[in-house]
Amino acid sequence: MKKGRREEVFLRKNKFKTEENINKPQKHTKNKKIHNKDIKRTRKKTIKKNRKKKQLLFKLLYVFFIITFIISASNIILWNIDNNKTNNEVSKINRKRKIKKIKDNKNTEIIKNDVDKSDPYWDFIKMNLIDVDFKKLKSINNDVIGWIQVNGTNINYPVVQTDNNDFYLNHSFDKSPNGGGWVFLDYRNNIYTEDKNLIIYAHGRENKTMFGTLKNILNSSWVKNKNNYVVKLSTEYENTLWQVFSIYKIPTTNDYLIINFSDNSDFLNLTNKLLNRSNYNFKTTINENDRILTLSTCYNNSEKVVLHAKLIKRERK
Repeated sequence: MKKGRREEVFLRKNKFKTEENINKPQKHTKNKKIHNKDIKRTRKKTIKKNRKKKQLLFKLLYVFFIITFIISASNIILWNIDNNKTNNEVSKINRKRKIKKIKDNKNTEIIKNDVDKSDPYWDFIKMNLIDVDFKKLKSINNDVIGWIQVNGTNINYPVVQTDNNDFYLNHSFDKSPNGGGWVFLDYRNNIYTEDKNLIIYAHGRENKTMFGTLKNILNSSWVKNKNNYVVKLSTEYENTLWQVFSIYKIPTTNDYLIINFSDNSDFLNLTNKLLNRSNYNFKTTINENDRILTLSTCYNNSEKVVLHAKLIKRERK
């Protein structure tokens, strides 16, 4: 074969090889396609997994809201049941109670304790006391120890006391279970002795029962009416009148719930703290011979509403 012919055959063969290589899929192209398929597959799995997570989250939220709704509805129902029980109990008590106003007489004692002439005390001691017959009330509950009235509020209830401060948080006057509780004296107090600080508690109910209207003392309308500055308390052995000297709302604390004092100085340290804490200056002085009354209730879950008053008049029975 001639030289020219051999070259022509060689070129033709190489041409076929070159075209074959051009048309033949490259290895990296195949890998790329496989990689793309893996990515798509992974994306589908991720989307599916995320969808399942969202569906699970939705189901959990749905269950949570259902449970919350059931609990809220149950609480509202129980709250209304307790309110109805309380209202029925109050109606029952009002049919039994006998309250009368008492004018000053030979048994009346005015607690002066060196009161300044500018003190509004001199107006308040002219007010009548109240006297309550406890015989019928004791037939309902032998724990009853007094009756309290607070001007400018709905507080007009018998006061009970037992050997702890827990029972009457969730029991009514007749001792039946009731989340509304009742008005009670601190178990550490002795109503028949000269305790320096008598402490009375009750729930601040939204339906304005118990100490629900003690919040009124924070309103300017309550403060503007000076006739509101007294608390009347009747017990089996005496009727008393107390002059308000401090009102306030405070984060929950027990620094004012002190019954026993080491000496007069200890007592005055407390009363000075209470005077300075007050939202309003009642222009009232406290001395070491005074006795005070403390009313305390919840304003919300973290705060208390508190009123303090000092004894200014009493009548022995």
